[in-house]
Amino acid sequence: MPEPTASIAQHYHERTKYDPRTINAKSKPPDWHQQPILFKEYKIGSLFDLNPFLTKHREKTADDPIGDWWQRISQLLYCSYSVTKIDYSIVGEPLYRRAAPSAGGLYPAELYLISRGTPLLPAGLFNYQARTHSLIHFWENDPWTKLQAACFWHPILENTQLALIVTTVFLRSQWRYQDRAYRRVCLDSGHLLGNLDLTCAMNDYRPHLIGSFMDEGINQVLYLDAAQEGAIAVLPLADLLEVRQNLPLAKTITPTRTHTEYPDLVDGELLSYFHQATQIDLNETMKVNWKLSPTEKQRTDKYNFPFCTKVLTATDEIAWGTKLEGLESTIIKRRSTRAYTGEPLTFNELKQLLDFTYQPQHYVEQGLDGTPDCFDLSLVETFMVVSSVDGLEEGCYYYAPNSQELRQIRFKNFRQELHFLCLGQDLGRDAAVVLFHTADLKAAVATYGDRVYRYLHLDAGRLGQRLNLAAIHLGLGVSGIAGFFDDQVNEVLGIPIDEAVLYITTLGRPQTL
Repeated sequence: MPEPTASIAQHYHERTKYDPRTINAKSKPPDWHQQPILFKEYKIGSLFDLNPFLTKHREKTADDPIGDWWQRISQLLYCSYSVTKIDYSIVGEPLYRRAAPSAGGLYPAELYLISRGTPLLPAGLFNYQARTHSLIHFWENDPWTKLQAACFWHPILENTQLALIVTTVFLRSQWRYQDRAYRRVCLDSGHLLGNLDLTCAMNDYRPHLIGSFMDEGINQVLYLDAAQEGAIAVLPLADLLEVRQNLPLAKTITPTRTHTEYPDLVDGELLSYFHQATQIDLNETMKVNWKLSPTEKQRTDKYNFPFCTKVLTATDEIAWGTKLEGLESTIIKRRSTRAYTGEPLTFNELKQLLDFTYQPQHYVEQGLDGTPDCFDLSLVETFMVVSSVDGLEEGCYYYAPNSQELRQIRFKNFRQELHFLCLGQDLGRDAAVVLFHTADLKAAVATYGDRVYRYLHLDAGRLGQRLNLAAIHLGLGVSGIAGFFDDQVNEVLGIPIDEAVLYITTLGRPQTL
């Protein structure tokens, strides 16, 4: 259990850990007759059909600025969060698979578009309808000033005309994963942010991430039921084809409160209380300095273990093709792998996976953003277990992104231990590489307050999505795992005890089922 002065973020993390001694007693099977609806519906509003503007449907003419604008918006939303495939369950129910992965296929994230009012898109609020690839205009008045106020007058909102807001409908995941679902909804939202980074670049937009905002203010702007749905991230969209919107970078977050006094909550109440406790209250007089200093959020390599083996990972970048066509096709065909063969990866494949995920500056010449916004990647560490990579010794490694090298911690084949740590999932045992994202939670809370728990999981999900896409493009298998025995990961792998495990990504040769 956490120490008496543990913050609510540390308390939540401890309370939602999986433990082999208690997991069977605490886990309750979901009531399949009570599963929440996975799509938001509006009874009133004007529908904007985006399907005619998809590249595969549109016949482009030489001079069609209106069509070009709509195509950019259509492709951006389609490749970020659309339904890209429909499967069917054994009872014939449709299973809607989207461009971004989600734990259990529950898709708790919702995507909203706010328009300040442009010649092509009227002012107001829009919800992205992923199932039909359309926008529903459910509020026609201009909400931009209220958005600015809720975001403490972030400077990017002064110069942009459009903004995306990612929210999450908690019950969609809580129905299955109980209180631990908060981790999953943030990871899933991070997957979506990862897609948005890339699809915006593909369509000449630059998303400027904002994580510190007055939650109630954003909920009011979107007319959300705060008991059911909450905002997670705000992303003003700078149109890079407009000179005035090529804007300097700004801060994404600012420190908030730490709570060391909270009630003794029963299981089932923790998620809702934790989200409420980490909100930023309405405060119209609060001033925030959004200017980014040159040294702020600089990434450092935290661990340099004495006498460890060090292996350089610098390599040629992944080639995404003309106008990033390979990236677009990869996003659309991406699927989580269900089984691995156990066969090895090549070391160069592993190096390319790491390069695309952690070295975005290498992809500027291909048209991607070299400095995409994050919350604070300096807080997120990467460890990996190598079970089968040609040219690389088995064992546990720390990845140092600045030095671009792997630093070996332990020498051992961990396949059986990984099977156990991943709750008996064969994915852990049969993967060639299992990658762990971690963070020193106590230090992170000391820096940013309890709200940092959101940011850590959102950043980890964003990194996980880049791993996903790189692996699929290279013909490899990949699957994220958010359910694991938390403390046992540190013990078995020799990871420092201060590191809270956020997310696991498995990588390997996919098995044809």
